[in-house]
Amino acid sequence: MPIAREQRGVDTVPDRERTSTPRDLVSILLGSNLALGVVIFGWLPVSFGLGLWASVSALVAGTLVGTLLTAPLALVSLRTGTNLSTSSGAHFGVRGRLIGSVIGLLLSLGYTALTLWVGGDAVVGVLARLFGLPADGWAYAVVYALLAGCTAVGAVYGYRLLLRLSRVLAVGMTLLLTAGLIAYADGFTTAAPAGGPALGGFWQTWLLAAVSAGLSGPIAFITLLGDYTRYISPRRHSSRAVFWATCAGLVAGLLIPQLFGTFTALAVGAGADYAGPLVAGSPLWYLPPLLLAASAGSVGNAGLMLYSMGLDLDAIVPRATRAQATCAVAAVSTAFVYLGHFAWDAQEAMTSFVLLLTAVGTPWAVITVFGFLRCGGDYDAEALQVYNQRSRGGRYWYRAGWQPRATAAWALGAAVGLTAVDTPVYSGVLVRWTGGIDVSFLLSAAVAAGGYAALTARDPRPVAPLRARVAAVPAAGAEPAEAP
Repeated sequence: MPIAREQRGVDTVPDRERTSTPRDLVSILLGSNLALGVVIFGWLPVSFGLGLWASVSALVAGTLVGTLLTAPLALVSLRTGTNLSTSSGAHFGVRGRLIGSVIGLLLSLGYTALTLWVGGDAVVGVLARLFGLPADGWAYAVVYALLAGCTAVGAVYGYRLLLRLSRVLAVGMTLLLTAGLIAYADGFTTAAPAGGPALGGFWQTWLLAAVSAGLSGPIAFITLLGDYTRYISPRRHSSRAVFWATCAGLVAGLLIPQLFGTFTALAVGAGADYAGPLVAGSPLWYLPPLLLAASAGSVGNAGLMLYSMGLDLDAIVPRATRAQATCAVAAVSTAFVYLGHFAWDAQEAMTSFVLLLTAVGTPWAVITVFGFLRCGGDYDAEALQVYNQRSRGGRYWYRAGWQPRATAAWALGAAVGLTAVDTPVYSGVLVRWTGGIDVSFLLSAAVAAGGYAALTARDPRPVAPLRARVAAVPAAGAEPAEAP
């Protein structure tokens, strides 16, 4: 059955079009993440000087904590029928939700570029071994352009095509990664690389790995989850089913590829680079599967990120169509791919990027979840679209379209987080007071939550003009009603 190009941007999806299920949510979170752009995060703990068990524990701990923080955000768009940055206008104001749009745009931009960069490097390496293709600048430039073009096509076509691709990748990439365990088994070791922990002490380095490699995975989805759950009907599927589907999809979709990355990094002795040693250490029979994994997996993962970027830019520039916005951000992300290969140090760029955006994005996510709980999931979908319709007023207009207290709480949390972050290129002033341990995500979350709670303590509970509609939505834990 052919798939039509999606026409919707960040406008509210009507219930008749919300035909996805929690199972689809698991498929898209699992299939889209089985890519080298996610696998490479399993290499980071090893590149920091950690062995198998330290790397695994850091990845698992960070992913579980991040999932518990991120998964409730899926319920916001389940209720609003639009993406998360637009939905956050209920708490930040219809103009204040631009904070979420910018955060989402930057997160998706970085991860799209990372996915295409890593996948492209692996493709060039495999082609060089199989066919003697010169691994020079022209080869990388052409491969990056081809992957970016395929990614842009998928993102422009939209959610339905990406969902179908994710279903195929969930099965296909699982088989390819399983074969990879056999391919790299001979060189595997549990020992930590020579040189010791990158930060000198074990726990400082372990926490760096837990944040930059584990926690950053779920945090990357703080603005993305709503892109998928807005197509799930709250009348037919319970909040509990959507919440647990989100948790299952995030944990499985992130840990499976990341643990594969740790396994292969130890097996091939990956140090300052991952893709090169991965290709060089592969047996000949695994090169074709590796080529397929690097290309198809990268297109699937980057496609979803680029799709989200298009929605975020569409929310920032309402005059642009989603397709126009997607093409624009595709060009920018491709430029970042070239910078990632030709100008930046891989480990330093990745670590700095994820730590800085985690410090800025976490307080936004905390306030959005706090606001969701405070209003009981009761949103005025029409009032959320005021900015997109280039008009004024409505329930969420607040002060000139901004909610000052939520904005102040986010700014305070982000500022504290940035002063406590420790990256290879920047170290905040609070790091020396935390024993050299990066606890920026904890501090930014705590400050944002405490600040928002204090600033809004005397605010009246939001009026519920949509009570009749919400009453028809099954409560968390209720059995879903039959589809009409």
